[in-house]
Amino acid sequence: MIDKERLLNDKDFYKSFKNGEDLTSFFKQMHKRAVEHMLEAELDGHLENEKHEKSVDGNYRNGHGTKKIKTSYGEDEIKGPRDRDGTFNPGLVPKRHNIIEGLENVIISLYAKGMSVSDIEEQIREMYDFEVSTSTISRITNALASEVVAWQNRPLDDLYLIVWMDGIVFKVRENSKVINKTIYLAVGLNREGRKEVLGMWLGKNESSSFWMSVLTDLKARGVEDILITATDNLNGFTATIRSVFPQSQTQICVVHQIRNACRYVVWKDKKQFTADMKHIYTAVNKQATELALKDFSEKWESKYGYAIKSWKDNWDELTVFFDFPLEIRKIIYTTNLIENLNGKIRKYTKNKMSFPTDDAVLKSVFLALREATKKWTMPIHNWGIVLNQFILIFEERLRI
Repeated sequence: MIDKERLLNDKDFYKSFKNGEDLTSFFKQMHKRAVEHMLEAELDGHLENEKHEKSVDGNYRNGHGTKKIKTSYGEDEIKGPRDRDGTFNPGLVPKRHNIIEGLENVIISLYAKGMSVSDIEEQIREMYDFEVSTSTISRITNALASEVVAWQNRPLDDLYLIVWMDGIVFKVRENSKVINKTIYLAVGLNREGRKEVLGMWLGKNESSSFWMSVLTDLKARGVEDILITATDNLNGFTATIRSVFPQSQTQICVVHQIRNACRYVVWKDKKQFTADMKHIYTAVNKQATELALKDFSEKWESKYGYAIKSWKDNWDELTVFFDFPLEIRKIIYTTNLIENLNGKIRKYTKNKMSFPTDDAVLKSVFLALREATKKWTMPIHNWGIVLNQFILIFEERLRI
């Protein structure tokens, strides 16, 4: 048995390694021994007895067999224990499998970052100096499909304080053509103040009609009420939300509105136009913002009437955030939270110019979401204050 204290404190022990290869070889041997010990322990559990003891059902150990395994330390041969009845199937290295879970996680991580199956095969060969077939890599990544389905159909909370909704476009091959398809995302803020991706849905071109099916799915999975929704200014979106969650208040993203309004402004006017527009959404209250819109309109309507009209047409939904205290306003006036999430998804999928199938884009986005939300473990900033404000405003609907 290796002395742990020696490993940690004996300088002469480390001096015995002449180079990095010696150290890698040492850890490879340690890993091999650990795998063999774990397999022995698994068989003990399977037989419910210790070594050299008979099991209750008469099954017993039956020597060892050799097996080649592939791990993040490279390829190696181990001795695995066997049982007389042949019913032992170890979880660490299952029958007919030769890849340890750690390497599977490496493969999934590479896939999540947008690498193709052939690219992963090459990467594994360069990193670990052995071959993993493309069919094996496909088997590992295809196993994600059932995980995606289970995640997408999991039950949800009955109430969310805020739900942000937005879409992200990908190029996907369909009927020998590459077309644009949209992944629809919904992120909820739950009663504990934590953000949670509620689901992802794939459809063509973002539309209020498809969002109807998304909202219906949320309701079918247990969501009974959403206090506030934060969305872009997609035509008909607010009416769609109210048809499914009639009590929800919808805040149209102000940042989206600013971008849309500026699309109609020539470059030489843009700096002054955006400076004047800022007075609208930074006003202290609703009365002040209405005055700011009036001044803004008087100055620019004759030149950029359509941009002004876009503010007036969406005014009620653009100014919902003024009905709330400052801490809640900061959270809901924009969909930046979900757009930041979209940016991280793009980072993980940027190597994919297009996806071969719908399943491929769903798997990649699912893995990207899993990576991007790993740090979503704590409540949002100032959660205690925000929660108390929500309780005071929505006393009848929010029960903690």
